[in-house]
Amino acid sequence: MSKQILYSLFKLILQKGDKKLINSWAFYDWANSVYSLVISTAVFPIYYESVTQTESGLVSFMGMELDNTTLYTYALSFSFLVVAFISPILSGIADYVGNKKDYMKFFCYFGGISVMMLYFFKGIDTLWIGIVFSIFASIGFWGSLVFYNAYLPEIAFNDQQDMVSAKGFMYGYAGSVILLLFNLSMVIKPDLYGIVDSSLPARISFLSVGIWWMGFAQYTFKYLPTNSTKKKPKNNYLFQGLKELLKTMKELRDQPVMLNFLAAFFLFSVGVQSIILLATIYGKTEIGLETSSLILTIIIIQLVGIFGAYFFSKLSDKIGNILTLKITIIIWALSSLSAYYLEKGDPDVQLKFYIISGFIGLVLGAIQSLSRSTFSKLLPPDTKDNTTYFSFFGFIEKIAIVWGTFIFGFTIAITNSMRTSILLLTIFFFLSFIVLSFMKKTEYVK
Repeated sequence: MSKQILYSLFKLILQKGDKKLINSWAFYDWANSVYSLVISTAVFPIYYESVTQTESGLVSFMGMELDNTTLYTYALSFSFLVVAFISPILSGIADYVGNKKDYMKFFCYFGGISVMMLYFFKGIDTLWIGIVFSIFASIGFWGSLVFYNAYLPEIAFNDQQDMVSAKGFMYGYAGSVILLLFNLSMVIKPDLYGIVDSSLPARISFLSVGIWWMGFAQYTFKYLPTNSTKKKPKNNYLFQGLKELLKTMKELRDQPVMLNFLAAFFLFSVGVQSIILLATIYGKTEIGLETSSLILTIIIIQLVGIFGAYFFSKLSDKIGNILTLKITIIIWALSSLSAYYLEKGDPDVQLKFYIISGFIGLVLGAIQSLSRSTFSKLLPPDTKDNTTYFSFFGFIEKIAIVWGTFIFGFTIAITNSMRTSILLLTIFFFLSFIVLSFMKKTEYVK
């Protein structure tokens, strides 16, 4: 019996570069991307706008009167700020004791349960549920990604990482579209399910996201190594975790190429992540598109995104990561600039919005997967602090989102228009292109 147990355990310990290990890692994108699509992009923002509309456009929260969209953007900014500051400390501890899978599980379950709690958000009277648990869900999602991304250099070799990173996004797009289509069938045809309450289909969608996310994550948790660095935990986890964090900060000061990349990454993340989070609200409020048109737009983006992630990962093999990233940045800049010029009264505005969305879909997964794999290739080859390094990567991204969503919300509060916000975000793409142009090539990043 003992030999059988040992043999079974041996089969579960997969080696770096193993196809099953890579697929199990990438499958977490299949599990968690339903949050990105249904909660961050598609159903929840539209649902939130519809159930929080008032004659004045203002809602009351914690004694403050705010524009409903401004409140939502501020809530997102706060959630990213929390993740930005706790993840470096947590990842330092995880690197020291070698248990990043435990932290990844915690944030996965915290996010999944929080998403399910959005079922009880029914309107203005329960606004606090929508705001609080959307914040918690965001913390859970982005917190788990810090530890998930840190596995990339452990499960794939340098020459595999562009395609492996892209595979994760491809799985994510495919899985999230499947669940979204099911959710849309309830939203569009509630009578097929015997649903009378108009708010129930969306709220059931929130339940389905949590179940899908936590359920499919079990495949990933089964095969990812628990302590691949073979570290033996000691006492004073917090103290040692902070030491790991400070050590990594010192190491970063001596890596100008990585710092150059992180500067460019911050700048284009301000635009990318803010547009992802707020595109549907922009389409509904500023351009006047119907909900059905916005949903179709999101599906177009996801489907094109599968091809885009694959295409640009192959292109990076031929022309290098830096040039490929610069191409995606230019496409992003031109797409967002085009969105600025869309007019609500234009009879072709819907078609133009679809075309712009197609281009965004082409580079949506590409710029994110290439960013992840490029950073992974820039890690010191002998480091065992992958999680701490990736927490800096995540920290930069979250601060960028905080900045971007704050700019978006603050501009709306001042100008009462989202159009200026889009123009300001576009500037960040052009700045990131300039910064990336100064980045030097390395052995693995050309």
